[in-house]
Amino acid sequence: MLHAAPALGGVSPIGVRFTPALVGVGRPGHVALTFDDGPDAASTPQFLDVLADLGWHATFFMLGEMTRRDPGVARAVADAGHEIAVHGDVHGNMLRRTPRRAADDIARAYDRIGGATGAAPRWFRPPFGISSYASLRAARRIGMTTVLWTTWGRDWRREATPDSVVADVTRRYVDGGTVLLHDSDCTSYPGSWRSSLGALPRLADEFAARGLTVGTVGAHGVGTRAA
Repeated sequence: MLHAAPALGGVSPIGVRFTPALVGVGRPGHVALTFDDGPDAASTPQFLDVLADLGWHATFFMLGEMTRRDPGVARAVADAGHEIAVHGDVHGNMLRRTPRRAADDIARAYDRIGGATGAAPRWFRPPFGISSYASLRAARRIGMTTVLWTTWGRDWRREATPDSVVADVTRRYVDGGTVLLHDSDCTSYPGSWRSSLGALPRLADEFAARGLTVGTVGAHGVGTRAA
């Protein structure tokens, strides 16, 4: 039970209330925009183009296995000024791994992603958002802080559309929150990333109407806002 306890803080009003730093609560008036599961040569470059048009920088939580496949795309993300973070080496539940296997997975991903991008990742997000004490300790040991999210676009679903992504993101904790989207469909319904991509200009309009600025987790002030 102790091994699993961090998973219980997950992404929910309970997490925002009791573990705000873990779920990515930051400074008011700011939104941390994050993407999981890349880099992916089929989709990530298109996200980079749209983000450049919007003038936004985001945090990309990369997988080691995807980085091995497309190291040049990983480097392009960093070269475009986006923040590099770790999502693990293989997309698997940390609770189904021994502490040793969890630590090995995170270390491999850190080395692979850092080597490809030339950046030292500061942030770690476990696959499925499911942490364990072992994963929290392993990430911290190599200089990373675990951060989840306060709201998501549910963009991995077959039923997702740009409108549904916007509705899902804005339904929950946005002001001072961390948004989860995906720049790859490697663990999602094929082509589902297009809904997330199409949602970005609409989210820009929504955030502007609310007076919110958008940036990376590093610029978000995680842990500095009282819940």
